[in-house]
Amino acid sequence: MATDGANKRLKGRIGALLGILLMALSLRAAVVSVPPLLARIQEDIEFTEFTTGLLAMLAPISFAVFGLLTPRLIRLWGLERTLIISVALAVVGQLARPFMPNVYPFLALSIVTLAGYGMGNVVLPPLVKKYFPDRIGVVTSGYVTMIAIGTWLAPQFSVPFANIGSWKTSIGSWALLSSIVLIPWIMQLFADRRVQRPETQLPVVGGHEIVRINPWKSKVAWGLAIFLAGNSAQTYVYFTWLPPYLHAQGLSEASSGNMLALFAILGLPVSLLVPLWVPRLKNPIIAVGVFTACWIVGHLGIYLSPTSGTWFWVSMAGLGQGTFAIALLMMNLRSRTTYGSGVLSGFAQGLGYAGAAVVPMLFGIVQQASGSWGVAFSMLGVCIVVMLVGAIIINPPRTIEDTAPGAEGEGRLERVQ
Repeated sequence: MATDGANKRLKGRIGALLGILLMALSLRAAVVSVPPLLARIQEDIEFTEFTTGLLAMLAPISFAVFGLLTPRLIRLWGLERTLIISVALAVVGQLARPFMPNVYPFLALSIVTLAGYGMGNVVLPPLVKKYFPDRIGVVTSGYVTMIAIGTWLAPQFSVPFANIGSWKTSIGSWALLSSIVLIPWIMQLFADRRVQRPETQLPVVGGHEIVRINPWKSKVAWGLAIFLAGNSAQTYVYFTWLPPYLHAQGLSEASSGNMLALFAILGLPVSLLVPLWVPRLKNPIIAVGVFTACWIVGHLGIYLSPTSGTWFWVSMAGLGQGTFAIALLMMNLRSRTTYGSGVLSGFAQGLGYAGAAVVPMLFGIVQQASGSWGVAFSMLGVCIVVMLVGAIIINPPRTIEDTAPGAEGEGRLERVQ
């Protein structure tokens, strides 16, 4: 009987694990596969400075908008169907945009693609909560690691793929990876129908009263959104400005690009470490402090000594990306139910990416207006402070469901209409 129970619990979990990891691997392909090919794309599609800047802002803005919308879609369609729809949008957008004759249809289909991935960002944490409530740390470690690998993989192979075919072949080819994600999740819809998963229902307060979490009145939700905004802003500044800054300070174009690749790949080891280490800590802010110190050393070193010991300063900043892995992990550590995880994930990523979207643009505006990289770099100090404020708020062991009426908390749950 025990064996039958174990088999029943395992049924569908292998497919779910495969689907979660493949989705994580594909999440960043549409974002990071285009910039290395922009010079080639401009031979066919005219990008101005304005539309190039707009392209750079599309990812965080799309992630923000669809992050806020996705919890509603999850309530309507369920986790698996929402993920399948998100993947379908990403595939359609990636396949169609290479055939656009000018820039604005290209950008419009990029939004379709990023809308799909923005929904996928939100769905992954509650899927982990639903299928692996007993292995949250391990599975989170796996999927955050796959995000890091995907972030490195797409820019690494975009140019070789374009050399084999064309830039259209290259950016369209990543749709194949997204298409493969559909296979385990379509199978999951059939395989999982008769298997009861824990914590898939809405929270219940006062007997059988079904209620809805209002994240706008939850300190947990606001704290995680603030934490993610401060972290992501720093990362987007590095992805946007690290190569041009280092090149302006005297490094070659190739070396500057290599430093960005080093920064990106260092997200991999911390992605493996954080979900296995942080759940063991009584106060997660200890881990935040360690990675924040890495960020600070990296920022200061890159600004004060950009051409001496550059690899070390970039490595320290790269290790600071452990704060991103903490943010993703806390979406499950600060929720008790799959529903709560979805609401927290959508709210934190929606507002977090919205806040992060404007910082790279402001970084460039401030640098150009002041003529000083120092003034621009001071913005990274502000991001550090914002991130630490969020970390302090989410450090206490409370969950977004603790905002129920009568519970010790600061928000409330509203009846579902």
